[in-house]
Amino acid sequence: MIKKYTCQNGVRIILESIPTVRSVAIGVWIGTGSRNETKETNGISHFLEHMFFKGTEKRTAREIAEAFDKIGGQVNAFTSKEYTCYYAKVLDEHANYALEVLADMFFNSVFEEEELNKERNVVLEEIKMYEDTPDDIVHDLLSQAAFGDHPLGYPILGTEKTLSSFTGDALKSYMEKYYTPDNIVISVAGNVQESFIQEVEKWFGNFKSSHKKEKYKEPVFLDQKIAKKKETEQAHLCIGFKGLRVGHDDIYSLIVLNNILGGSMSSRLFQEVREEKGLAYSIFSYHTSYEDSGVLTIYGGTGRNQLNILFEKIFQTIEKLKKSGITEKELMHSKEQIKGNLMLSLESTNARMSRNGKNELLLGKHRSLDEIIETVNRVDIMSVNELIQHIFTDEYAVSLISPEENLSSAIPELKCLL
Repeated sequence: MIKKYTCQNGVRIILESIPTVRSVAIGVWIGTGSRNETKETNGISHFLEHMFFKGTEKRTAREIAEAFDKIGGQVNAFTSKEYTCYYAKVLDEHANYALEVLADMFFNSVFEEEELNKERNVVLEEIKMYEDTPDDIVHDLLSQAAFGDHPLGYPILGTEKTLSSFTGDALKSYMEKYYTPDNIVISVAGNVQESFIQEVEKWFGNFKSSHKKEKYKEPVFLDQKIAKKKETEQAHLCIGFKGLRVGHDDIYSLIVLNNILGGSMSSRLFQEVREEKGLAYSIFSYHTSYEDSGVLTIYGGTGRNQLNILFEKIFQTIEKLKKSGITEKELMHSKEQIKGNLMLSLESTNARMSRNGKNELLLGKHRSLDEIIETVNRVDIMSVNELIQHIFTDEYAVSLISPEENLSSAIPELKCLL
């Protein structure tokens, strides 16, 4: 049973008591990410996430790490385009202690100059590591192709140039603007009583801010084609189509469609590109939803001499979907797979904490598993086939990373960033 409580300052607390487990997951969710940045501050959300682990007025960076290690717990964080999360998973007997440490990190981080300089170098190494994984970079490049200069097109990690400009004062200013009570959700899942809500309120229910969450500027989906030359063994290709926003009425029809297209081993792309043609080891599709937009992405990696064939085969698969639609068998299998994946994904307290935190932050509501399954069951062939015609138009973005010398001829209309 999920309980929701709103503190007087606006912080929302979501608690799901699960008495059959011995763990508790606690997540501090903030509705800000790289989408809230400018070109000059790109990467500050992610850098701030790192700095929360580098020392408070009460604990050094080492003591923060030891605080969780000594109780056999886990602590981590991540930053996305539209939200940031700091979370811990511990034994139920240590829930109060874990909450106190997370609150200490949130409110009392000191951002010392020495730690700032060290962590700048750490994040710079993270960027370099990311640059060494072309099958990751190509997805960032697709965001740039699809959204251009809009903040959704910015990389989450930022750049070496922006990283060098971040100071302790800049981090505090960013926190004051975006880490506001109305923009924060504390999600708790595990073996805790409902009274734990009061414990959370004690730490997070009293701070105030004069800032209010700003409304996002809706992006325009662009059909740009961007390529980057890199010495790789494979060419890495992403194709992006305009998708659906978070909470859209047709979102479950799109989930079913994505599953049939490239979301599983029995999907059309996997079977036709990998199993029948042997063109790629990795071929898949996925959908990303934002507050007011979305992107359906297809990824494939192949040898440089097979790139054109892969590109053509992907579009042949799409054209076949547009011409004939999906089958009853595909619909049934996809729906059962989605329901099974949903159930299996919620077997850990971390997964439930994440689901509840995101639902509250992005949707402001919580649906039971039975309600979700009922919605999935209502998806029919007509709704999916109509969506196919809506999604797969001539307006699509492309990103490519390839060792090819003449990138502009690899795929028609590619714009080269060499």
